Amino acid sequence: MTVAWRIARRELRGGLAGFWIFLLCLVLGVGAIAAVGSVRAAIATGLAREGAVLLGGDAAMRLTYRFADAGERDWMAARAARVSEVVDFRSMAVAGPGEDAERALTQVKGVDGNWPLYGQARFDPPLPVAAVLAGRDGLPGAAMDPLLIDRLGLAVGERFRLGVQDFVLMAALVGEPDALGSTFGLGPRTLVPTAGLAGSGLLAPGTLFETGYRLTLRPGDTLDALRADAEARFDGAGMRWRDSRNGAPGVEAFVDRLGSFLVLVGLAGLAVGGVGVSSAVQSYLDGKTPVIATLKTLGAEGRTIVAVYLMQIGVLTLLGVAGGLALGGLVPLAAAPLLQARLPIPAQFALYPAPLAEAALYGTLTALIFILLPLARVERVRAAALFRGIGTGARARPRGLYLLALVLAVAALVGAATLLASAPRLALASAAGVAGALAALALAAHGLRALARRLARHPWLRGRTALRLAFGAVGSPQEGAAAVVLSLGLGLTVLATVGQIDANLRRAIAAELPDRAPSFFFIDIQPDQLPGFLDRLAADPGASEVETAPSLRGIITAINGIPAREWGDHWVLRGDRGVSYAATPPPGTVLTAGDWWPDGYAGPPLVSVSADEAAELGLALGDRITVNILGRDITATVANFRQLDFRSGGIGFVMIFDAASLAAAPHTHIATVHADPAAEGRIGRDISNAYPNITAVAVREVAGRVAEAMAALASATSMAAMATLATGFAVLIGAAAAGERARVFEAAVLKTLGATRGRVLASFALRSVLMGAAAGLVAVGVAALASWAILTQVMEMDYRPAPGSALAIIAGGIGATLAAGLVFALRPLSARPARVLRAQE
Repeated sequence: MTVAWRIARRELRGGLAGFWIFLLCLVLGVGAIAAVGSVRAAIATGLAREGAVLLGGDAAMRLTYRFADAGERDWMAARAARVSEVVDFRSMAVAGPGEDAERALTQVKGVDGNWPLYGQARFDPPLPVAAVLAGRDGLPGAAMDPLLIDRLGLAVGERFRLGVQDFVLMAALVGEPDALGSTFGLGPRTLVPTAGLAGSGLLAPGTLFETGYRLTLRPGDTLDALRADAEARFDGAGMRWRDSRNGAPGVEAFVDRLGSFLVLVGLAGLAVGGVGVSSAVQSYLDGKTPVIATLKTLGAEGRTIVAVYLMQIGVLTLLGVAGGLALGGLVPLAAAPLLQARLPIPAQFALYPAPLAEAALYGTLTALIFILLPLARVERVRAAALFRGIGTGARARPRGLYLLALVLAVAALVGAATLLASAPRLALASAAGVAGALAALALAAHGLRALARRLARHPWLRGRTALRLAFGAVGSPQEGAAAVVLSLGLGLTVLATVGQIDANLRRAIAAELPDRAPSFFFIDIQPDQLPGFLDRLAADPGASEVETAPSLRGIITAINGIPAREWGDHWVLRGDRGVSYAATPPPGTVLTAGDWWPDGYAGPPLVSVSADEAAELGLALGDRITVNILGRDITATVANFRQLDFRSGGIGFVMIFDAASLAAAPHTHIATVHADPAAEGRIGRDISNAYPNITAVAVREVAGRVAEAMAALASATSMAAMATLATGFAVLIGAAAAGERARVFEAAVLKTLGATRGRVLASFALRSVLMGAAAGLVAVGVAALASWAILTQVMEMDYRPAPGSALAIIAGGIGATLAAGLVFALRPLSARPARVLRAQE
């Protein structure tokens, strides 16, 4: 090893010639992963630091459909230093009189005089919270999101209505400190005093609202002690607990999963870079043929030679990884002011060791995987073969030890990605996808070379010199077709997959969803309002397919006597769920197991559960589910399972109880209505004027907001995919540069035989087009398969090819290879044949 290190050190003194692409691939791949991890760590730290502000208190307790009773309020007053009550619900804000009124969906937040316990609310014009809520002229005050103010055509000082209560707009709501910890809203925010809602008719028994009680700790108390006491006091009351240690769990979980996904995209970029690493190492070792032959002739063992170049490449790997860590760690720091201004969530940018260590691990393992085989072949090649100019690329089978090391390195990389990702199944699926894409691209590269060799000898190409030369060059191992197709193809595959998924999601939201989804969701319909509501819709010729159902909210607290939090972490068990009741099966019900209860059933509670969710929860017929509704535990026996398709956009409940179990509980009804586009405005105004408490949710507007969110996600993913493509382009440049010497000799021979510059250039351009087209075609095929699997198997959506995206990918592949090929064709075209041919002597 000492001798090997001495030789390696001496060779390293010669500089980095031939290794710039190697280093660039590692720097780009490691840098992308380190940058994503650093931003994710910065956001996580910011969320943890601002947890109390985001939550609105040191702890928060939520109740559904009700306010805390007197005893519960007394307990909170005794256990907390300060308490703030917040009520949150959706409603329609109305500005103006009669038929000319402007209406918009809004998320209403009612607060008391203690709000906010932490942080500061920001208004325009700047006013204290008390002044905003106090209002004027005997009316309660309010603040609105500027978007909602503009939508309603309001100005500060003007009036608007919520339900049957008038409010005066005192200011625009510029920022609320607990926005991220609040309930997700389908409409912009309106802030009002809770006392002002008393006469609005919006908080009647059974209406959809949620109350939150934010608490600050007393000196000497701990969150764990307060939580234990709260769970004991509110046992069976439907209380949900959160504290400042995870002030915005939904945001944190989303950022963590998005970060993990982008890291996996970055790993695909590293795989692309790995192809470049392998090509660079192979090219470097081919250039060292005389050195290796001399060392073997002088008695050096194969393992000594492997150690020499493993040490050299190991040093360069460390250099590339260090450069990537510097790039990924320092760029977010440099861009911190810009990122903090654009991010809607707090972030504390710094150098975080964990994401840098993760990126370094991925980079080192990837480099090891892609350099093992070129190094292993060196050991098995004879000195005589090297002297004859066969080179290290000869087909020498590596020893089993190296193959074992390769398998272990791949397992370590996949295992690390799986363990460190927040979604292990996604990590495994992504690893399988990358491996499958590489295998498909490798087969395509092999097939392209074989086909090119066959076509180069085909009689049809006689007289077509440029095309024949192009096919012959592509079929030659010296042209690097495998490296081009693998690297560029994988980069294009990632980009094409993102494009196909994005196109299908946009189509589903913009075209398919409105076709089968209703025009409106109406919520908070009181039972005594339902007949008049249905009569009004029946009298309107533009309304059709009206469907209604009773609606309540409940929290699953136990299954078969086991607390829900111990049963599992399924989404149905997190938070409250919509529940309903029915005497007979709702229209379109398809049972998959069990029987529906008879009409008029009045026995022990029974429940029908969605078949898919029941299977995921491991439920069986006869199991017992305990659901807390309005503070009362109801334990029902699972009577049947039924199909439930959320994609239909209609009314769908995971759980439907028998009518006798819930009919007496305070509740409201929801309704879906299909309407002609021209009648939607009229129907919305008519229902709002007749029933101010009923909230109309326009599906088109909600679909637009979903489309905006999906566009932002696609944009973030596309940026990561572009980093992968940039790495592929670097590999492409490296392959073109590596083949430049061979093209110089080829051009000299062709010129000597009478070929013109134009014919030589056409040959170079055609081979680039062939390789680019092959990479693009395979990328489109693999991306189509990957996007089909993701959309149909994970998202349960239909898949349709997006030809525009596919053509752009193929054109991009051709353009990239053509650009790189032509850049490195300049020297071969300008070289003088005599000088080149004399050098071969």
